[in-house]
Amino acid sequence: MGLHKLRLALSVLVGAAAFVVALGRPSAAEEPVRWKMASAVSSSVVILGTTAIGFTEKIAAISGGDFVIKFYEPGALVPPLEMFDAVSRGSIEAAWAPPAFWAGKIRAAPLFSAMPFGPAAGEYLAWIYHGGGQELWREILAPHGIYSVFCSLEAPEASGWFREEITSVDDLKGLKMRFLGLGALTMQKLGVSTQLLPPADVYPALERGVIDATELSVPAVDLKLGFHNIAKHYYFPGWHQPATLVDLMVHLPRWQELSDTHKAQIEVACRASIVDNLALAEASQFKALHELRTKGVQLHRWPQEMLAAFEAAWQEVAAEQAAQDADFKRAWESLQAFRANYKIWKDLGYLD
Repeated sequence: MGLHKLRLALSVLVGAAAFVVALGRPSAAEEPVRWKMASAVSSSVVILGTTAIGFTEKIAAISGGDFVIKFYEPGALVPPLEMFDAVSRGSIEAAWAPPAFWAGKIRAAPLFSAMPFGPAAGEYLAWIYHGGGQELWREILAPHGIYSVFCSLEAPEASGWFREEITSVDDLKGLKMRFLGLGALTMQKLGVSTQLLPPADVYPALERGVIDATELSVPAVDLKLGFHNIAKHYYFPGWHQPATLVDLMVHLPRWQELSDTHKAQIEVACRASIVDNLALAEASQFKALHELRTKGVQLHRWPQEMLAAFEAAWQEVAAEQAAQDADFKRAWESLQAFRANYKIWKDLGYLD
């Protein structure tokens, strides 16, 4: 081959190689999508926080690094109870928390998170995905500029930690207690003074006597947070939260800007997170309960008369909320209608 032809061949090869490299490199318009996600729960909190981290890792993996959602610890971007407003105005792209955190802004919010004497995990998901629950929550959020994707589901919670044994409804009167959502309104009916505190603030409040008692999560989480160092009476079942949903709140315009592929990646990662979290939550509790017993914690199951008192108070709360708020009413009626239809299957298909 002559020198001229050799130079020509080399230039063609170099050009072709450059073309291939260029194809594999994203253009300016194809730079990775990068979001900030504030969390109400620390990444160190087993199940609640670790699931949020796992979600961001799933997004990075299935997108090949083309979609990056960075987890921020509580308070790093905005205080947990201010995340709703931050997402609404677009200060941050996304936030991770149970919808019940926003009951002060949207009365219906707790119905999409956890409700007293409500559905267990399977029934809850059935309503969310196939009974209109998710669509209804998105409709309610839309005027606030927020889009929701349910992204975590927790096993039944414990009912709460108390310094002294509770033997009657009268023992509850006058207690100051951290409580979430509709369960808080129910406890107020029974004379309890409730307040909502982010997870990181609960132990200090309990230690200083700002609150006398608390509920927060499942035994594995509560053990990690150390409530047993202060209160030794631990009650079950968690009548106020038989199952708890957490959603990924997204600033609506940012959601609308996403490609169909990126939207699908969030949906897939969230559904995978729900499965992972529920399985982990169910697998983690017995070990935690055994350990709590070794630390001197007394495990109690509410007697039937106490559960009946909680349920009666809850029915009053539900009726009042439905009468006072149109969104609560339509969400409540949707869920109740679904549960009434589901009951024939539940009664026939499941052991008591």
